[in-house]
Amino acid sequence: MIRFILGKFLYLIPTFLGITIVAFGFVRILPGDPVLLMAGERGISPERYAQLSHQLGYDKPIWQQYLDFLWRLAHGDLGNSIVTKKPVLTEFLALFPATIELGLCAILIATLVGVPVGVIAAIKRGSWFDQLAMTTALVGFSMPIFWWGLLLIILFSGTLGWTPVSGRISLMYFFPQVTGFMLIDSLLSGQKGAFASAVSHLILPSVVLATIPLAVIARQTRSAMLEVMGEDYVRTAKAKGLSEGRVVGVHALRNAMIPVVTTIGLQIGVLLAGAILTETIFSWPGIGKWMIDSISRRDYPVVQSGLLLIAAVVMIVNLIVDLTYGLINPRIRHQ
Repeated sequence: MIRFILGKFLYLIPTFLGITIVAFGFVRILPGDPVLLMAGERGISPERYAQLSHQLGYDKPIWQQYLDFLWRLAHGDLGNSIVTKKPVLTEFLALFPATIELGLCAILIATLVGVPVGVIAAIKRGSWFDQLAMTTALVGFSMPIFWWGLLLIILFSGTLGWTPVSGRISLMYFFPQVTGFMLIDSLLSGQKGAFASAVSHLILPSVVLATIPLAVIARQTRSAMLEVMGEDYVRTAKAKGLSEGRVVGVHALRNAMIPVVTTIGLQIGVLLAGAILTETIFSWPGIGKWMIDSISRRDYPVVQSGLLLIAAVVMIVNLIVDLTYGLINPRIRHQ
């Protein structure tokens, strides 16, 4: 098991180096000049331009800028925002809990709904439930997030008035951020109605963000269950007279969960990509909206380091998923 874990860690090194090259190159091809951005509308003299370029290191060759970037990265220095002058890591850590809260709620909805739907659709293959579930999943997978989000806002916020349009909690409530997770902080605040307000603000963006992962998980679960249900050990379990619930839950579902866990892990990247649109639509103060705002403001250090941090999160999640394989199926550890 230790060798299995070390092997997975070694794969992360070249992957992370490749991501640093992509992030470093991406900000260089964005239009605009960060030095002129710092100068603002007042303009800048050639002497001052040269001074700021030297201060930011933009007067060095590209390869040297990249090596300097790696050196600072190795020492935990992700740079400072050009706009706010704050360290990028500080801003990321302040906003990341909002994205984690939204993403966890979304993947929880997608898993709790998608897995049972996929299992039932596989057991009742060809039935009206199977056809309705898979058709709905295909529609959900094909639906653009921004369009789906706007439809839900119009229906539930505009027409029915059931949920708020934007933000994480009503402006009526104010309390110190202890954990950064609004659901937890609202409970700790002890203010009446604060938790309900936080939940009402979280429902719509979570459902929108969960739509595509839910569709993928449901279809993958159905496919994996259909494959497993045809195996000899499942037929043997049925021949022994075991109940259908035990055959499905103990013998079939556990083995079918390996590709499903893979799918759930891969959806983390989809969630982070979808969070950019979802947070923008619902004005959710997370890293997705932060990245969009930084790109529009040409805040290159934030864009560059933000990409690295998001990629690092996805890599860690995928590593956890790989380790989970070994727990679900010990044979994988020896491959």
